[in-house]
Amino acid sequence: MEKCIICKKAQDTGIHLYTSFICAGCEQEIIQTDSDDPKYKYYVEQMRVIKETKIVT
Repeated sequence: MEKCIICKKAQDTGIHLYTSFICAGCEQEIIQTDSDDPKYKYYVEQMRVIKETKIVT
């Protein structure tokens, strides 16, 4: 199980974006949310973590 960057819950199904994990439930919520919905801004803020993650070499 991995921790979702949106809901912060451990889930076993979802997608990987770069080094981050988004659970299937949150993925569907993001897809179905209109850009004028207040939740949209929340999702964008949560996904900013993806840019901040660095690869250790």
